[in-house]
Amino acid sequence: MILHIARREEWEAAHASGDYRADTLMTEGFIHCSTPAQVLGPANEMFRGQAGLLLLVIDPTRLAAELVYEDCYETGQAFPHIYGPLNLDAVVRAAPFPPNGDGRFSLPRLDELQPL
Repeated sequence: MILHIARREEWEAAHASGDYRADTLMTEGFIHCSTPAQVLGPANEMFRGQAGLLLLVIDPTRLAAELVYEDCYETGQAFPHIYGPLNLDAVVRAAPFPPNGDGRFSLPRLDELQPL
């Protein structure tokens, strides 16, 4: 499984359009994702304290677009990137991803996430 942090309103809009297109798909050419071991880094760096987020759990075997693991920012870690729109049937769970009281995120048990 791979993960993507999405804003709730963008995920809801995806249901009207039929696929999910993060803003980075247009600006960078891909949708940023993470493995479960990586997701807290981007969550706490880019989304700290933000409410209204969802954690999308994606089954890579269901992706219609190409999935590439790469280190685009020379961090020493290869992150999964989806090179195209995210087909909704590849998302096996979409669950609220609220920050803790201090604004930082904790990774929930993925098998216990309740879908929306």
